[in-house]
Order: sequence, then C-alpha cells, then structure tokens
Amino acid sequence: MKSPLLALPGAVPAEGTDEGVAAHYGDIFREQRDLARGTGFVDLSHRGVVTVTGSDRLAWLHLLLTQHVSELPVQQATEALVLSANGHVEHALYLVDDGTTTWAHVEPGTQQALVGYLESMKFFYRVEVADATADYAVVHLPAGSTASADGASAVRELSYGRDLFLPRAELETLTGGYGPAAGIWAYEALRIEGHRPRLGFETDHRTIPHEVDWLTTAVHLQKGCYRGQETVARVHNLGRPPRRLVFLHLDGTEEVLPPHGTEVRLAADPDGRALGFVTSSARHHELGPIALAIVKRNVPVDAVLLAGTVPGTQDVIVPQ
Repeated sequence: MKSPLLALPGAVPAEGTDEGVAAHYGDIFREQRDLARGTGFVDLSHRGVVTVTGSDRLAWLHLLLTQHVSELPVQQATEALVLSANGHVEHALYLVDDGTTTWAHVEPGTQQALVGYLESMKFFYRVEVADATADYAVVHLPAGSTASADGASAVRELSYGRDLFLPRAELETLTGGYGPAAGIWAYEALRIEGHRPRLGFETDHRTIPHEVDWLTTAVHLQKGCYRGQETVARVHNLGRPPRRLVFLHLDGTEEVLPPHGTEVRLAADPDGRALGFVTSSARHHELGPIALAIVKRNVPVDAVLLAGTVPGTQDVIVPQ
C-alpha cells in the first residue's frame, strides 16, 4: 500500500519489507536528530492494522497471546506475541485498548495471516476480528513531541514516543501539523540503538522470545497457558536460550554496512565457522555504524566479532 506521503519533497521510497513508505527525505542524519530532539514524525502507514471488538475481546486474547491482557487498562500500551506449539515466534503485536476496541499494528504483510489465525480460534467467544489496514494508518511521534494527537482513533503511549492510529483517508491532512517527516531509515537507526527487536529482522523460524529479549516487554511469565507456553517456561526455569541478541558497534572506517543475513564470526578466527548473523544495521547520527546480531549463546561477550568483513564490539542485550 503506497503512502501518499511519498509525494513530500525529497522522499526516496524504501525497498523490501518497508516498501510503500519513504526510506528518507534527503538527509538521514538530520531526520534522526529531529526525532532524537522530539520533533517530526515517521510514516509507518505500510504496517498492518488489526482490530478486535466485542465484550470478550481481552479475556479471549489473554488465552492466545504471551502477554497478560485480560485486565489491560484502557489506553495502556503493551506488546504481545503469538507462538507456535514449539514456542517459536510467529507474530508480534503492538497493542492498545480504548475501552471498546483492541488495536494492534503488526509487520507489513503479516496481518492477513494473523487475522486468519485469530478467526480460527474464536469458537463461542463474543469477538469480531478485522483487518483494518485499508482504513487506518500508523504514524510515530517521537518522545518529547508536542504535536497534537487530535484526530487519532487510538494512541499507544511509549517511553520512546507515541504510535497513532489515524484514519487513512486523513493521513496527509493530520500529519501536516506534525513537523518535518523522517524516513524509516532514521526510525530504524533509533530502534537499533534502543535494542528493540523486529519480527522478520531479529527473528527467523527458530526464534524463541528469550533470544531477543522479548521476555522483558512481550511475555508475562506468571500468566496461564497459551500455545508455546511450555517452551517459554522450560527455557526460563531450567535452561538458557541457544542464541542471544547483541548490539554491535561497527568499525567506522569501513564503507560497507553489513546487510541482514551477513554471517558473523570471531575477528580472531575470520575463516572459522559462522557464529550468527546480522539482523539489522544502520548509520547512527552519533554512534556511527551500528547493528543488531543473533549469535550463539557461548560466544564470549568481550570478543571482537566480524560482521562480514566489518569488525565490531559487543554490548550485551541478552545475558550469556
């Protein structure tokens, strides 16, 4: 779904998963600095939007999701996952409930599969699930923004900003008062800096929540049974995840930014076996080139790693 905000001056379209919105508007570092100062906005209108209505919606979602949502306060933002029977991450939902509707935005193109799964689990519950992507668009305002959220159908208040669900037909009009537009590259650089995992980037078909630090934001360890809960409990109580997410400070003298999937090895053994892979990378306005990577749990935390040919030192996200 192509955003009308691609018509703004300087807009350069993003590719791949983020196709449909702007990668940048001509100056990626200025756009990052604007967001870090609390000005401007990010067009996330390519993301899927799913709504759940009905009197049983929170009790029903509580049975399906990794998060405790049966008593979710009105307007309180949260995150949740849908897991496979083996505990692997299938969907990531960014939720808020307004008292009558539970709103969620999800990765681009995943909303139809999510709605299909939710529909298959309705049984006798009084709920209605809808793919609302055609009617609503997501926009992000950074922390500190004084822009008004008037006109938003729902708002997720976060430590790093606000996610607004806007009527898609009013996207251009409402964002006109939000300040300068920032592209998805600026948003991604700040996401990587904040160590926030993203489905399909920091995850693959084997990922369990422990590996990417989703236990701290998207999983409630004391709630009742849900699909995949046995794996979550077993690894948390009896073991450690086989892999862990790390933050990499990359060598700034290298011109190449390692893309998603780039193999990671020990710098001391560049011809050795791959120990993981780069999940996301960006050029940060202050930190320079940075990345997130998934590596084997037993990789020494003080080891210098090679992301392709680019050396990088680690910051621990998930303990060894």
